[in-house]
Amino acid sequence: MSVWARQVSRWCCLLNTARAVEFTRRLRSRGCTAQACREFAPLAVLPAGKEAVLWRLQACRRVSVGSCSPPDSAKDGSFSSAESNLPSVQQEQAKAETLPDLNAKILDEDWDDIPPSSALEVISEEEAVQIIAEPLLPIQSSTLRDYVDHSETLEKLVHLGVDLSQVEKRQKAGQLLLTLDFEKDVKKILLFLKDVGVEDNQLGPFLTKNPYILAEDLEALETRVAYLKSKKFGKSEIAQMVSRAPYLLLFSVERLDNRLGFFKNELGLSVKKTKDLVIRLPRLLTGKLEPVKENLQVCQIELGFQHNEIQQIVYKTPKILTASKKRLRQTFDYLHNIMGIPHHMLTRFPQVFNSKLLRIRERHMFLAFLGRAQYDTAQPGYISLDQLVSLPDEVFCTEIAKASMQDFENFLKTL
Repeated sequence: MSVWARQVSRWCCLLNTARAVEFTRRLRSRGCTAQACREFAPLAVLPAGKEAVLWRLQACRRVSVGSCSPPDSAKDGSFSSAESNLPSVQQEQAKAETLPDLNAKILDEDWDDIPPSSALEVISEEEAVQIIAEPLLPIQSSTLRDYVDHSETLEKLVHLGVDLSQVEKRQKAGQLLLTLDFEKDVKKILLFLKDVGVEDNQLGPFLTKNPYILAEDLEALETRVAYLKSKKFGKSEIAQMVSRAPYLLLFSVERLDNRLGFFKNELGLSVKKTKDLVIRLPRLLTGKLEPVKENLQVCQIELGFQHNEIQQIVYKTPKILTASKKRLRQTFDYLHNIMGIPHHMLTRFPQVFNSKLLRIRERHMFLAFLGRAQYDTAQPGYISLDQLVSLPDEVFCTEIAKASMQDFENFLKTL
């Protein structure tokens, strides 16, 4: 209510000023006497409120009296010459002409003080239709999709191929992306990854798996890459490792050094073989070490492999270190106890542990049905474990089982 009253007061003051100026102009145009103009000279400062009304009434009374009664010289019958009265009138006109400039300054100041329009202000229907309301930013949401239209960072990450539906499943990853500025925080990390060797079409999948790298210090990331180079890893090898193990560069130099030292000492491998091992399976450097230690114990204690045999198995098939212990036990039990494969043969073809047990069992039973299940290198018709598990069904049937694909399918129906 106070704002409305203040606006009304200002408008009254401005209206009074405008009326007074216009009134002065009318007096000049009608040839008023210098006395009447002199009476209006104080118009530069106008009173407000009730005093303004009284002042205007007095001014009108003075002007009306001066215009109706002739000057003293006229009563005596002698009029002053035009030349004698002209300077006085011109001075008064000059004073009156300065009034609009003074009032314009007051007008500008009053306009600057006027508060913005209120939300309760009544507007026309045409103006209402032209108002475009931006969608409100949700205070809380379970999906990043609601924020894409409001965030330049999220929008550009989507264009790169980042799957936000997968990112938001990672702990606090969605909150992290909403706090990042693309030009300030994200762009430099993208340029760094490209310099490391991550391809453009891999940036989206990479950030989908590891969005946390966007919050890492660039200098720390460069230090970790420099460490890998100091260990004689080539640029293409580093690019391969980073692409296949996105969390690799989140590990500090100390942790990376400890991981490399663990595999070298635990397996007794040379520096070169250790490098080859982590290049082929870089997630060994980023995964937990407890499952690796447990699998090594299973191979040695439960499966009965010697230390040198474990070295060969792990070097040829690194995935054994991260495989399920239950799967290792079941696969070994079938190969060794049912098929009769000795330890040295399993050491020679350790990739058999990566095959599905169902595939091994179906093909072995089909060969046993045909009388061709021979895995001893010293016997005729020897079949290697590599051929048993790696060949496609058509090639396995025609070249190994010496049968048709239809025979194999009919046999599987009997199982």
